Amino acid sequence: MTLPISRYLTKSGINFFFILGILVLQGGASIFAQQPTLITHYMFTNMAINPAFAGNSGGICATGLARQQWIGFQDPDGSQTAPQVFLLTVDSPIKVLHGGIGGSLYQDKLGFFKNIGLKLGYAYKMEAGNGDLSFGLQVGFQNGTFDFSKLDLGQGAGNLSEDPVLRELSGKTSDMTFDMAAGVLYKVPEKFYIGLSADNLLQSSAKKIAYQLRRTFYLSGGYEWILPNNPAFELQPSVLFMYDGAAFQFNLSALVLYNKKFYGGLGYRLQDAVSILAGVNIKNLRIGLSYDISTSALSKYNSGGVEIMVSYCFKIDVDKFRKSYRNTRFL
Repeated sequence: MTLPISRYLTKSGINFFFILGILVLQGGASIFAQQPTLITHYMFTNMAINPAFAGNSGGICATGLARQQWIGFQDPDGSQTAPQVFLLTVDSPIKVLHGGIGGSLYQDKLGFFKNIGLKLGYAYKMEAGNGDLSFGLQVGFQNGTFDFSKLDLGQGAGNLSEDPVLRELSGKTSDMTFDMAAGVLYKVPEKFYIGLSADNLLQSSAKKIAYQLRRTFYLSGGYEWILPNNPAFELQPSVLFMYDGAAFQFNLSALVLYNKKFYGGLGYRLQDAVSILAGVNIKNLRIGLSYDISTSALSKYNSGGVEIMVSYCFKIDVDKFRKSYRNTRFL
């Protein structure tokens, strides 16, 4: 979970996570939490935001990602409160279903608030022009946990520290939510793709910790262009737009692939960071690394962000198992 928290940092020492806790408890009202996670390797993790990508990789693919944002960021008490993300996606084409299936498992942590979720989806694929058109539907289960014992009710809290409700709360409180997502994708292999999806369609609420998921729309696209005068090099620009009804965010990246083995490039995230990406393809294995240079007001409080991505894909030729042979002795 990544939120623009700089406006909550004050000289009085009341940090964002204390404010978040107060809002959660405030009069039974709901707040919007678990908003779109910002990932630098978004061009390789489309399965996490658009179920229509299930089965479109041409084989069984698993992608794992670990992200540490705002390295060194901490609250006034010295607790490490920088956002952390762990993500695993798996998808595969299923011919008998005329499409593919996929899922993602993730843990998203910001300060004392943590979400663990599971998403499972199906995509129907059909030929359209020179490419394939896919429609996806997904269900998701998410468990949100807030550690109230970490709230600072000391000097910075003022009169809030005497609130009997806050004083009685201790330990971790969690709640489970269910939601859905849908998406569409048009892809021309080795040329381009464009996808549109909506997550948290139901905008489900968690009553115990009083937060609500926000419906989020994603528009993603990518293009592959082999340099005419030097076919060993390939340019791969990509873009991701996100809108949750209140905030707009976009990512713009460009990778240069050499001999289909090594790649490097740059990325930009609106009002957040400039990214440096590098990676290598070893047969069916892809390993990527990125470093974010913070450009927001929080740049003075952190040392950037690091992301590691590992992906492995393999194809199973099911046609060879369909062949049958007859022995002439039994004809």
